Amino acid sequence: MATKEEILESIASMSVMDVADLIKMMEEKFGVVAAAAAVAAGPAAGGEAAPAEEEQTEFTVVLKSVDAAKKIACIKEVRAVTGLGLKEAKDLCENGGTIKEGVSKEEAAAMKEKLTAAGCEIEVK
Repeated sequence: MATKEEILESIASMSVMDVADLIKMMEEKFGVVAAAAAVAAGPAAGGEAAPAEEEQTEFTVVLKSVDAAKKIACIKEVRAVTGLGLKEAKDLCENGGTIKEGVSKEEAAAMKEKLTAAGCEIEVK
């Protein structure tokens, strides 16, 4: 395994476009966003530090729309994911709405992938 210094030297020899591509690949692989860190002065005497923003752990999967040509496949996949009956799944596909609430990030991503493949337009909140 390369040392940190070797990795740093390797990055230093890259073009700016290659570094930008590397950053994008790392963001996708690790699920993070590279942002410039703001250097903050310590809290004033007697002041308290602001609490760090917590990472979202529960997500809501929302059906936005359905491809009309793939409506039956969408209904089948919505039924499989939600456990709804045929009429309820059909109504959800026709009108849109919340599929599941309070799911983990991994579960929401898996649902979105399955439903998108079936022809649904999905939003994860």
